[in-house]
Amino acid sequence: MLRDPRARRSELATPASSERMCEKAANSGADLVFLDLEDACAPAMKEEARGIAVGALTGCDWGRIVRAVRVNGLETKWCHDDIIEVVTGAREALDVLIIPKARTARDVWWVDVLLTQLETKLKLSKRIGLEVLIEEAEGLSNAAGIAQASDRLEAIIFGAGDLSASLRARVDGNFDPIGEYPGDFWHYARVQVLSAARGAGIDAIDAPFPAYRDPEGYRRSAMHASLLGFDGKWAIHPDQVAIAHEVFSPTAQEIADARESMEAYRSSEEAGVGAIGRDGKLVDAAHMRLAANVLYKASLADGGGSEQ
Repeated sequence: MLRDPRARRSELATPASSERMCEKAANSGADLVFLDLEDACAPAMKEEARGIAVGALTGCDWGRIVRAVRVNGLETKWCHDDIIEVVTGAREALDVLIIPKARTARDVWWVDVLLTQLETKLKLSKRIGLEVLIEEAEGLSNAAGIAQASDRLEAIIFGAGDLSASLRARVDGNFDPIGEYPGDFWHYARVQVLSAARGAGIDAIDAPFPAYRDPEGYRRSAMHASLLGFDGKWAIHPDQVAIAHEVFSPTAQEIADARESMEAYRSSEEAGVGAIGRDGKLVDAAHMRLAANVLYKASLADGGGSEQ
């Protein structure tokens, strides 16, 4: 059974190997922070970083921030012990595990089974949620099945970096094409991830934006994802968090318009009318679904991560 929804406007990545950065992340105000045992940890630090992550999860005051850990890939020698040591050490202080490079639904199933065993053995009082990264060509092809592989799944994440390598794309360090390209280079992949998430009734999170000194570039990338329907975006630097919260939260005008439309439509329904004219435009049942989306996102923003 899916847990209550969470705000995911921002998901801040933090190296699990750095105590200082973990402490800083706890005060970032992000909706979700994940302590990264994978790409942000050098191989020599991966085992030691587990203990640092557990210490940060249990020792820092996270407030309303959702606490997550990204483990190493299932194909690595670290993944199994990552899950066991982090869950055993953090227990109820861990909300979500993030699975990188998911290729098939069976990858998610494997982690689900291991978590079920650990939760039973440790007598945990709550279930640990899952998020998965779609960042391999095989995973993109299987995105719909991956998204529906477990009722622990809360979100799938578009990972442009490794997907670039998997597709052999010619991109720069910000995952943008190095030459002229007709249209949005990542539109198809984004819509595949978004459609898979919506089909499964879970959240969709957009890719990181490595150029952390380019706030307007981050804002532009976040806005493109938000317009499509994504729920939030990765942040690789605390300075990106406030931008994500602004972009992925409905504006006051959007909220007011949604409420007014719903009130007018409900009044017409009571009079037996199924569609109305408002400000020179037709308003029908489809518009009510759009208005409901706005109010839903507004409610999550109000009750989500720490205020900016």
